[in-house]
Amino acid sequence: MKRPIRKFIVALAVLGLLGGTAAWYIQRGNGQTVSYRTALVKRGDLLVSISATGTVEPEEVIDVGAQVAGQILSFGKDANGKTVDYGSAVEEGTVLARIDDSLYAADTAQAEAQVESSRAGLQRAAADLEQMKAKFQQAERDWRRAQNLGPSEALAQASYDAYQSTYETAKANVAVGEAAILQAKAGMAQADAVLRRAQRNLGYCTIKSPVRGVIIDRRVNIGQTVVASLNAPSLFLIAKDLTRMQVWVAVNEADIGKIRPGQPVTFTVDSFQGTTFRGEVGKVRLNASMTQNVVTFTVEIVTDNSSGRLLPYLTANVLFELNRLSDVLLVPNAALRWTPPTEQIAPEFREGFEKQAARSGSPEGDQRPAPGLAPAPSDGSSHEVVWLLQGQTVRPLRVRPGLSDGATTEVEGEGLTEGLEVVAGVEMQSDGRTDANNPFVPQFPGHSRSSGAR
Repeated sequence: MKRPIRKFIVALAVLGLLGGTAAWYIQRGNGQTVSYRTALVKRGDLLVSISATGTVEPEEVIDVGAQVAGQILSFGKDANGKTVDYGSAVEEGTVLARIDDSLYAADTAQAEAQVESSRAGLQRAAADLEQMKAKFQQAERDWRRAQNLGPSEALAQASYDAYQSTYETAKANVAVGEAAILQAKAGMAQADAVLRRAQRNLGYCTIKSPVRGVIIDRRVNIGQTVVASLNAPSLFLIAKDLTRMQVWVAVNEADIGKIRPGQPVTFTVDSFQGTTFRGEVGKVRLNASMTQNVVTFTVEIVTDNSSGRLLPYLTANVLFELNRLSDVLLVPNAALRWTPPTEQIAPEFREGFEKQAARSGSPEGDQRPAPGLAPAPSDGSSHEVVWLLQGQTVRPLRVRPGLSDGATTEVEGEGLTEGLEVVAGVEMQSDGRTDANNPFVPQFPGHSRSSGAR
């Protein structure tokens, strides 16, 4: 008797469990309804790009410095006759500034005097040499006569020796005079070098523009003293040609392999909202930098600035164009990522979806096509699934994805047409009798919870 009673009790427990489960499903169904969030398949253009941030730089910048020390006395005039300042247009040779030249003018005058002294010394040495040559010639004639007479009653031995000594001394004096000429010439060359140096230093007191361009930075004021030591102090920064600009962009090492010279680039600057500028990659610098273990390479982008709108050192938001497609079918990436629960799949596709889920090891299945779809091609190409509405359920459609810009993806597939509605997520609508009364569930306006693509 105990065994039938036990079976009866077990049966009652099972029926109670089933009834409670059914009641829960009914309450859940009455409390929430599924509303699908859809998107349309569109036909358009797709740009695959790499985004980065850079700085607008002049193509060629000249840093004008001072090679002598002194006080800034005045500034020069630009091409328009105005005092040199920020933004002044200057020509090659335009006077930018003048440094106090009192000391350098005195050094130049002293060097000039030394040159004159050396020149006078050279002339005196030349005159002395001529005098020594004349004495040598006289001594030579006297010595010849003495040799003809020889030591005799007509010429004493002492006189004979005196003529010989005078001749040899005069000959040596000529050599000394010639050496003095060489010394005077060397002294004059040295004085000339000192003069040229003093004149060059004096010339350095007038700062001139080495190129034609625009002053983008003036770093000194009148009355300021500049000190030239091992490094020349910078006074002006001149952009040689502002109609040609560059954008220096720091590109991550993971993307640098996709960058090549001549690659088209578009960029924007905050100063001109809605305006897109174009350029191309000029070069990739090889001197990489590392910041917090992140390696980046500097890429130079060349762009035309004939309009003069781009100003130096603006921040640029850059897009490197890797690929551009025209007139292709596009779907949001969310539609490719979303996978429905089994109960939301149309019944004729549900069994195959569950079998694929079991094979893949996923509790809710994978994104592979369910039965009823064409089999995957044998060429090994990648395929994905988008989901189409079928009443209150969804059905799968196989597509072949292509390039993506991060938001949308190029797709192809049989049955895929422009304007087709695909599911991108679900919204759970609550009437307030279930989750709306749960204090642990966040409440949204309209008592709805949104569930996007997973």
